[in-house]
Amino acid sequence: MVRRFSQQSLFYKNTFYLSVPILFAVFLSIMNNLIKKNQSLKPYNTFGIEVTAKLFSSIDSIDTLQKVLEKNKKENRLVLGGGSNMLFTKNQDKLVLYNQIKGVEIKPINETESLVIAGGGVIWHDLVLFCIENNLAGLENLSLIPGSVGASPIQNIGAYGVEIKDTFEWLDAFHFPTGETHRFDKKDCAFGYRESVFKTKYKGEYFIEKVAYRLSKKAELNTSYGAINQYLEQQNIQSPTIKDVSNAVIAIRKSKLPDPKEIGNSGSFFKNPIVKNETVEKLKKQYPNLSYYPLDQNYSKIAAGWLIDNAGWKGKTFNNYGVHKKQALVLVNYGGATGQNIYDLSTKIIQSIKEKYNIELEREVNVF
Repeated sequence: MVRRFSQQSLFYKNTFYLSVPILFAVFLSIMNNLIKKNQSLKPYNTFGIEVTAKLFSSIDSIDTLQKVLEKNKKENRLVLGGGSNMLFTKNQDKLVLYNQIKGVEIKPINETESLVIAGGGVIWHDLVLFCIENNLAGLENLSLIPGSVGASPIQNIGAYGVEIKDTFEWLDAFHFPTGETHRFDKKDCAFGYRESVFKTKYKGEYFIEKVAYRLSKKAELNTSYGAINQYLEQQNIQSPTIKDVSNAVIAIRKSKLPDPKEIGNSGSFFKNPIVKNETVEKLKKQYPNLSYYPLDQNYSKIAAGWLIDNAGWKGKTFNNYGVHKKQALVLVNYGGATGQNIYDLSTKIIQSIKEKYNIELEREVNVF
């Protein structure tokens, strides 16, 4: 039997066979655009360290992530957000996944609260300003913290008496080993001081897609920490709004911390050590002006910046890197320093503090 084709069917048949190599070429072109080789990471870390990534891809959706992973199943991975809490000490022989998932939405919960859901690639300070513009309170004390939304629960970021765990509701994250999306609530995240399960138990296993925060329409301002009240008084602000608190935090941070766009840094390089109150009492006898914050009946948090400053490190420079002149917690790259330079300096500071106070400082930044 002879199978007959109309002129039209022959056209579609030929088009199909001709399109196979074309479609494959298009696919390859898309993948080549998605994945770059030997990409400089200098623009993607706030220290401004010049290292390269073996493979690099900007991820704007979970669908894009899955396509990139399918083509690079055997590669080691590194998830990159705002690059503000990391120190690169070497080239990265990995597939670097740059979180660029955007979008912010508000979902009312009740008369006094709303859920704000943001993509993991949203710039953190942009989210804070968005919430303030929509009169939603809870994040204003975290203004001007560099980095992305996706990093906020990983680090349990905090400043001026507020931490992410105070407003965190849930997050959705892609699980690399299974290819599934998992939802984590506050308990699942096991938040601690600049800690979460994503830095310990599940380190390197997840890509955070979006994070939800429960915010209030009726502000309960937290102005007692640091110099916020002092700033408000200087500005003669007697009935502050969340915008006023945000402005105060921004002004204070700008006065103390260098702008990463001008001087390479990652903000606070060390955690404030938590010690027993007996240790504090012993130190106070020798150092009456010791800066510390009581946590409970047993423990207090000592200001790491005070320890470093009092040990004589503040403002010290070593060629093109050093300790910032206004804030001893901040290590800086004045231009051209290597990550190893910064890391070695941090090691010397840790050793110095241990010898002087018998306190072990811990790095807040992630070292790669």
